Amino acid sequence: MRFFQKLKDRLTKASSRISGGVEAIAERKVLDDAAIEELEDLLIQADLGSDVALRASAAVAEGRFGKKIAAEEIKRLLASEVARILEPVARPLPLFAAKPQVILVVGVNGSGKTTTIGKLAAQLKGAGKSVMIAAGDTFRAAAIEQLQVWGERAGVPVIAKTVGADAAGVAFDALEQARDAGTDIVMIDTAGRLQNRADLMSELEKIVRVIRKFDPDAPHNTLLVLDATVGQNAISQADVFLKTADVTGLVMTKLDGTAKGGILVALAQKFGLPIHAIGVGEQVDDLQPFDPEDFANALTGAGDRE
Repeated sequence: MRFFQKLKDRLTKASSRISGGVEAIAERKVLDDAAIEELEDLLIQADLGSDVALRASAAVAEGRFGKKIAAEEIKRLLASEVARILEPVARPLPLFAAKPQVILVVGVNGSGKTTTIGKLAAQLKGAGKSVMIAAGDTFRAAAIEQLQVWGERAGVPVIAKTVGADAAGVAFDALEQARDAGTDIVMIDTAGRLQNRADLMSELEKIVRVIRKFDPDAPHNTLLVLDATVGQNAISQADVFLKTADVTGLVMTKLDGTAKGGILVALAQKFGLPIHAIGVGEQVDDLQPFDPEDFANALTGAGDRE
């Protein structure tokens, strides 16, 4: 199945909310102030954020105010505006000549961070890269075990220690082993405990200090994994991690589990960070590079692409 069709199917919760609201607006005799306000409210409820809601509603109203407008045209106009916002941030995960390339992965517990690492590792291995994973979330036995399962599945070595071990030490051991083995990419998992931001900041800073002793230019990527189902909380999570880590790009998971997939648009508008990939399920190929036009069409119900 093409990923767009899968994306469209999995975003049903979000697109149904928008499509249903748009259908109701299109039933009005003309596009008037009340209809525009209704459209703004609809987009805000879908977590696109007030700035995007105003911008998209204005785009729909331009040249059409006081006229009858079909639902499909509204969806098409919304999709076009959403794609325009997302286009500048849709960027593939950059790969560098540095060996090993160090990818630090951050995010709160439960965001899908560990499975994202496993999926990316499997995909990179499938693309011909040698990959190693460092199980740096040493506070959770489940995180270590999950990475070990993914490592076995993908044929990727996982460097892990006991629960409670020093995360920076795990990272350094992995980097040394990767250098000795000539490994292309090292992905480092980290703990995400937002309830104590001081501890989180201290641990991330220590991991980065240790990584930079190994390679002053590392980490080459710092990926923030966000869970779409938390809605507006994703904004506050991004705020925290932008202050505690030099985030270079985003991965959004669990878009299939929310009626508010518009949070991705709000994140793009607010932070302007590259969005490298989105996740819509549990399988390896359910994590894919981010295509803004596909996403905009799937979110708004604007239809398939040729």
